[in-house]
Amino acid sequence: MDKVILGKTGIEVNKNGFGALPIQRIMKKEAVYLLQKAFYNGINYFDTARAYSDSEEKLGAAFEYTRDKIVISTKTAAQTAEDMWKDLEESLTKLKTDYIDIYQFHNPAFCPKPGDESGLYDAALEAKKQGKIRHIGITNHRIAVAKEAIQSGLYETLQFPFSYLASDTDLEIVEECKAADMGFIAMKGLAGGLIHNSACAYAFMAQPQFAHVAPIWGVQRESELDEFLSYQVCPPALDGNLLAEIEKDKKQLSGDFCRGCGYCMPCPAGIEINNCARMSLMLRRAPQEGWLSKEWQEKMKKIENCLHCGHCMSKCPYGLNTPDLLAKNYEDYKTFLK
Repeated sequence: MDKVILGKTGIEVNKNGFGALPIQRIMKKEAVYLLQKAFYNGINYFDTARAYSDSEEKLGAAFEYTRDKIVISTKTAAQTAEDMWKDLEESLTKLKTDYIDIYQFHNPAFCPKPGDESGLYDAALEAKKQGKIRHIGITNHRIAVAKEAIQSGLYETLQFPFSYLASDTDLEIVEECKAADMGFIAMKGLAGGLIHNSACAYAFMAQPQFAHVAPIWGVQRESELDEFLSYQVCPPALDGNLLAEIEKDKKQLSGDFCRGCGYCMPCPAGIEINNCARMSLMLRRAPQEGWLSKEWQEKMKKIENCLHCGHCMSKCPYGLNTPDLLAKNYEDYKTFLK
């Protein structure tokens, strides 16, 4: 079973990390079953966030009595020290623990530093001093913030989107973390659901040059968990077939496309941007029936009411022209209804 050392933290985790965002969508009993099954099959790293509704609570229910045998990272999207303390105390309560292994600033638009106006980093240092958190990390979708975090030397881990669709600039981030002995946690290894062959994604991450990369896979169904558990027993080889599929995906998904991260939400016009702005891809990469339902036709029609307010563009970590993407996807969508 492959292991990864998270940089200077010294924490050793299974190469299969459990991304606990999706379990907020399932019943508590189902979530606890999935989490415990993952643990009893060797997965020891679980990533969640205060923003993931009841995800932390479900982890707490699953691991209250095995806490010392797992690694938990959670996140705060707080903008002030006061709100960070509130988030931290709430996370500790929900997770039924008295410490967080890796406490991460959740996709901030800036890189928190000691003495800045937010007071976030100073608060995290105090929480670490009190033993409530053991390591300080940061998550981001922005190249500039990620690079600043690495160069600052202040953070022990970086969580950043990484898959075989990564750009050269993304790859630079991965290598810079390695050089800085900074743990690299790969989120969106399946590109927000656009990559469908998990074997391809797993084999890509398993390459020697990414030995320091710890991927976390979003898991909602037992069948998804079983796929990743099976790769621990029988790792997929990056052979000609898988390489061909990877190249095909790269060609189809090159250029500007919505990753579905949702940081542009909520939309003042009620548009479900994180799905509507990538509808063309979903129609071609997933069963069409669900996306062509009456419910989705109504959701897509809301694009007609786009206010062009710029709210989504200002929040997009990838700098996309979101209103333009919405319009193009809507026009394409209507051709499937004829």
